[in-house]
Amino acid sequence: MSLTESTMLPLGTVAPNFHIRDVVTSNYYSLDDLKSDKATVVMFICNHCPFVIHVNPELIRMANDYKNQGVSFIAISSNDVENYPEDTPDKMAIVAKVLKFPFPYLYDKYQEVAKAYDAACTPDFYVFNGNLELTYRGRLDQSRPGNNIPLSGEDLRRAIDQTIKNEPIESQYPSAGCNIKWKAS
Repeated sequence: MSLTESTMLPLGTVAPNFHIRDVVTSNYYSLDDLKSDKATVVMFICNHCPFVIHVNPELIRMANDYKNQGVSFIAISSNDVENYPEDTPDKMAIVAKVLKFPFPYLYDKYQEVAKAYDAACTPDFYVFNGNLELTYRGRLDQSRPGNNIPLSGEDLRRAIDQTIKNEPIESQYPSAGCNIKWKAS
């Protein structure tokens, strides 16, 4: 496991569109299909990363908490499944069902979406406003596996709240986790 930080895509960047498959429903979705006019959270996650496994309970809580406020959550896995078979779409679907993900879990087979978002690690979080302009990129909170800081989601929750209110987000810290497992070129 290689600790990697977010690359911090420039604020104001318009969310790159995509058209990829949801592993649970097998339907293909674009960003336009899933976005919200309030705030859209795009999360790069995967099945096997200990950092993602650690934050999954808070991601589920958060998505459920914000559902009634019209905030959209989208999870994407972009890992190379040939070298990391625990991240295959069929295993992604099992994880999504067992954990009862309240958001779509999309498979970025060609890794084009991760590259378009300049995603670097799992988990990596992006918050976009109703115009799909980037307002926040970075961490969920200070909790990491083994550091004994409880999950709160405070950084991401603050970013979502301020995005909904159309307020600037002052503090932005990079996320940290496993590097995205890129396919050999």
